[in-house]
Amino acid sequence: MFSYLKQRDENMTAERIALIGLGGMGRGLAKNMLLSGLDVTVADLNASAVAVAREQGAKVGTTPAQMAAEADILAVCITTAEAVRDLALGPDGALAAMKPGSIFLDHTTVSVEHVDIMREACEACGVLYAEAPMTRTPIHADRGEVNILFGGSEDVLERLRPVFDTYAENIFHVGPAGHAIRLKLIHNYIAFANVAAFCEGFALAAKEGLDMTKVIGIISAAGGKSGMMDLYGEMTLRRDFTPHMSLANAQKDVRYYAEWLESAGLPGFMAQSVNQTYALAAIMGHADEGCTAVIKPYEEFSGVEAKLPSEKET
Repeated sequence: MFSYLKQRDENMTAERIALIGLGGMGRGLAKNMLLSGLDVTVADLNASAVAVAREQGAKVGTTPAQMAAEADILAVCITTAEAVRDLALGPDGALAAMKPGSIFLDHTTVSVEHVDIMREACEACGVLYAEAPMTRTPIHADRGEVNILFGGSEDVLERLRPVFDTYAENIFHVGPAGHAIRLKLIHNYIAFANVAAFCEGFALAAKEGLDMTKVIGIISAAGGKSGMMDLYGEMTLRRDFTPHMSLANAQKDVRYYAEWLESAGLPGFMAQSVNQTYALAAIMGHADEGCTAVIKPYEEFSGVEAKLPSEKET
């Protein structure tokens, strides 16, 4: 166990927390809660991730239902809305085992429809539902610097704030349940549409023989500059497709956005184009790479890789 746990202060919660999901974001949440001295039980399909959390001081859960029955706050940080519902509402689901008054905390980036389903299911069981999707990257989660978008009542937020404070730099109360995921999906759609756009542009520039150093330098100094290009532009051209945000998750978020846009009765020409661009890259075998692997189908069609010159070439 780590020997440098933070001193528990008067605002620290004594509630028992169960966290299911130790992927890119979840492992950082677990680490920072444990460093702050919280009582945390974890579970994940990845045994090595569970072993790391155990070394950091976590208890290890057996089943979702067992963890839910013992927790005051059940936090879920997994892959999709469908996976959350299977875990919570399926046979031997976690929700039915939760104590009245406990909190189901959903950190997963889910669909708009999912939030309504889970809120109603929680209310029927006397459980409080909290939607809290996050922005930023696993690097920020590891440092305890995620942004939390919270949808729900002020009372529930205040109860969760001591937990959030261990791993969040910013906590935004964006409105009632449902508003947080709506804002998160809009944010992610804009971000991933931007990635798809600059990857397409990079691929065309490479095919036409442009100097890629000048391409990224000039775009980054003008109107094409963006937060996603700052994060991933140079990495893409250095052929680094580490899945800080996987292409599969990017496509999932864009798909949820496109479905929501259609259900709202708005035209979704751009959304469907972005969705299909990521879907094609996933079908072609790049789902587990970083989101900028969306450039690879273009490169396979053109036969030219978009990359910065090597030091030797320079």
